[in-house]
Amino acid sequence: MKLSNLLPFATLGASLVIVDEKVFQEIEVESHRVKDPVAKLGRPCHDKLLEWKSEAESVFKTSKNYLDEALAKVIDVSETSYDKIYSTGYDVQAWLEGSPFAQESDDDESDHPHHPPPHHGPPHHRKPHHPPHHHKPNLTVYELIAKSKYTTKLAKIISEDEELVKVLNGTKANYTIFAPTDKAFEKIPDHGKKPSKEFIKDLLLYHVSPEFYPAGRVLHSYTIPTLYEPSTLGHPQRLVVSTGLGGIKINFYSKIVAVNIFGTNGVIHGVDSLIIPPPKVVDIVGLFPGEFSTLTLGLTKTGLLSALNDTSTHTGGIFFAPGNFAFRKLGPKINAFLFSKFGTPYLKALLEYHVVANQTLYSDAYFDATADSVEVETPRYAHYDFPTALKEKSLAVDVTRFGPFVTIKINGFSKVTLANGVAKDGVIHIVSNVLIPPKKESGSATPSFWNGEELTVEELKDRLEPFVKDETPEL
Repeated sequence: MKLSNLLPFATLGASLVIVDEKVFQEIEVESHRVKDPVAKLGRPCHDKLLEWKSEAESVFKTSKNYLDEALAKVIDVSETSYDKIYSTGYDVQAWLEGSPFAQESDDDESDHPHHPPPHHGPPHHRKPHHPPHHHKPNLTVYELIAKSKYTTKLAKIISEDEELVKVLNGTKANYTIFAPTDKAFEKIPDHGKKPSKEFIKDLLLYHVSPEFYPAGRVLHSYTIPTLYEPSTLGHPQRLVVSTGLGGIKINFYSKIVAVNIFGTNGVIHGVDSLIIPPPKVVDIVGLFPGEFSTLTLGLTKTGLLSALNDTSTHTGGIFFAPGNFAFRKLGPKINAFLFSKFGTPYLKALLEYHVVANQTLYSDAYFDATADSVEVETPRYAHYDFPTALKEKSLAVDVTRFGPFVTIKINGFSKVTLANGVAKDGVIHIVSNVLIPPKKESGSATPSFWNGEELTVEELKDRLEPFVKDETPEL
């Protein structure tokens, strides 16, 4: 592994404020100790009780909210333009740029797949100050947020939702909250539009996981489930964890600035930006012509753009998205044919082979809307055969995990170079090559898969011919 790949991990200590569980909600009582204990011994019992009561009240008034203490140490990051982030729900540009692991050479591919998960090692941090007495948390996660002077805006919004207040005060689960600070709200672009109650509800739910994710588990995760469950997805929407020189980020832009603030019913991590629920797949693809202009043109020419945009036809799904470079690999002759009026039916069949409906695969989770949606535990190796929109043609997908790395291969050759592009109606995985359907060889029961060899226009037509309707254009 290259030394440069280790650099992101060295920055974790500078980007986090760690609050030890033992330190959480501690009360500094040293300053309230009796100055003259000998004189106390001669006092009547009722005087002692009055003094102890007075001391207890003093301690209570000066007790620290450790959410305040953690967030007070945060150094505010420089603000950038958030307009596109708030349009897509996450920093797609940062996702497209990948991470240092994506720069591995071809010689290292077998051991270090292109798409990395977050760092699995513990962050380096200074040990927090330990006051002399330790107390267990005695506030719920909602109470911590409500009492903090750094989350007043979040507390106000939550307080207006009685149902959510009840949830975050309850003990039904150990929740994880990614709590945006007051400064996070200042980054929202002002377009003069007041968000709907439905959007605010979805926004809040997208910051809460029904599972317990302390800092260590966050670092070991690729994605994290939330309470936000859009009907178009069929399962709880997920947050994506990434690690880089800028620290640990959620959805590639919301930086975790404080971790492990424990309550009686969960844990809070402070973030410096609101985490916006993502839009639909086609909206995300259309916003980035620098990466997907060829794909968008193909979807438009074939009518698949409107078909994909119709979420009534599927619940969740996978879009294996080839970028502009993947199309260039096909060569100028094949591209010229596919985007001609004679090649449009073939282009449609080719793109249909990239679409999976009703099944959603992340790096660490799988959901099937056609069955009981069960999140599958992540084994070291998993194989899936996904039916595609191309009739009777499936994609053979292999997911392999090795330590902190994961690789996803399609049909034994093409790789997912960037995974987990979360969307309102599924997930986007960017692939290294345009996916070519296998060819059925005469006299053989086993189809012939494409392994990256150079194709001619006639060879491509031969593979796609069985799926092309007779739509000969007029001259």
